[in-house]
Amino acid sequence: MAEVAVEQHTEEQPSDGSKLRTFLGILKKFIGVSDLAAVRFSLPSQLLEPTPNLEYWNYLDAPNSFIAIGTSDEPLDRMLEVLRFWFTKDLKYAKGRPCKPYNSCLGEFFRCNWDAEDNAPRILHQDLPGGPGADGAAKTNGTAASSSASSVKSNISRGSSKSAGTPNLSVPQTGSNPQNPKVRVSYLTEQTSHHPPVSAFYISCPERGLHARGFDQITAKFTGTSIKVMPGEHNLGIFITLEKRDNETYQLTHPAAHLGGLLRGALSVSVGDMAYITCPETKLKAILHYYDEGWLSRSTNKVDGVIFRYDPENDDKMRIRDVPDEDVLVRLSGAWKEKISFTMGPKPFNTHPAEAQTTIIDIAPLSVAPKVLPPDEQQLKNESLQLWGEVTKAIHAKQFSKATSIKQVLEENQREKARERERTGTTWSPVFFTRTTGNGGKPELSEKGRQVLDRAQKGDWSMDGIIEEEEAEAKEEAEEEAEAVSDDATEEVA
Repeated sequence: MAEVAVEQHTEEQPSDGSKLRTFLGILKKFIGVSDLAAVRFSLPSQLLEPTPNLEYWNYLDAPNSFIAIGTSDEPLDRMLEVLRFWFTKDLKYAKGRPCKPYNSCLGEFFRCNWDAEDNAPRILHQDLPGGPGADGAAKTNGTAASSSASSVKSNISRGSSKSAGTPNLSVPQTGSNPQNPKVRVSYLTEQTSHHPPVSAFYISCPERGLHARGFDQITAKFTGTSIKVMPGEHNLGIFITLEKRDNETYQLTHPAAHLGGLLRGALSVSVGDMAYITCPETKLKAILHYYDEGWLSRSTNKVDGVIFRYDPENDDKMRIRDVPDEDVLVRLSGAWKEKISFTMGPKPFNTHPAEAQTTIIDIAPLSVAPKVLPPDEQQLKNESLQLWGEVTKAIHAKQFSKATSIKQVLEENQREKARERERTGTTWSPVFFTRTTGNGGKPELSEKGRQVLDRAQKGDWSMDGIIEEEEAEAKEEAEEEAEAVSDDATEEVA
């Protein structure tokens, strides 16, 4: 009877203001700590978003922008395609609220698909206002130019009168037209290191000859008024490779961000740093300068950018003002949470009339695209949704004490496994990747990792023949252990 009573009992959901005050009180203990992420302190479950970290941290918020990379035959257009994707990768922050997902456990992994609509407008800069073929491209480029001109006209902004007639190359919302052809993107990520916390990820789109990969690691410092979040030493950015373009590769580095609003009781993300996108094969580089107005005044979320010719052997241009006008091909400006546009040529962005400012991304109509997940019965015990499943159920049921108890048992199990490895001198190795860190920031898939992604492309979520029989048995034991943990937590709350 006591157990039934506990299962039906829910605790009062704390208000956002109450949660922030509790969070701030915990953070005050870490003033002066150089890296909060390395401390890996445990938060009460009522302060957490019921989402595993590996599920939360992905860059395919708008997968239709990713599958469009590499479409154009022109190097400048391909750089613009990469930038359009870049500006969509943080929709979760632009359209939602910041949250703290669960810390990842060593060996935890997550996999999913996106069936992305092939609906991104073609980017052909020669037909855009200010482009080299704007007045006569149809004569010199034939069908492609005519197609581009039609694409531009069909994507005219329907916004305010101020922007009427402005070319719009932004991607539409995923799922807006179920009749559009679909392109499948498969994703695999694994927690490869616990100290420091690092995960490897791989995004595969074989239909387009396209893949992306990288190591995710952050460092964080509490300043007393905000949390500054920066890429860790193993996080060298996102590496996008166009296999059908002689493995042309783009490196996209992450800027530092600030989590503010702790004192005001309203969390917000602002960015105040530089980001770089480089492609040695095309000798094109983009610099993006994000402006953070500080915690006392509201951020404008402004970003300025430039695409220019650079020398990969002498990459010394780190600020927009350092780039000579004769090397500038494109200038960009806007708000990364709203709309960003670009103009052709070296002239300052604001000197161009509105009709010559092409929209590369309009965030307003977009929202985070849904994932296609493996069925529960085909997920392993260390897949994120299974590993944290009981915690998530308890949080959704507002049984926060139970959720915290289960979470603490999972975290203690991790510490015990680490102590056992230290006692036995055992080195842990990832399953789906060949190394924990390194390789210039570009993780390599193991044979098992390749098999997982190959099957995911076919919609096959089975792990038979990939994970050995003894590992399957360990799964059953872990599931029994998890059930026992849940029962213990229930009794403890009772």
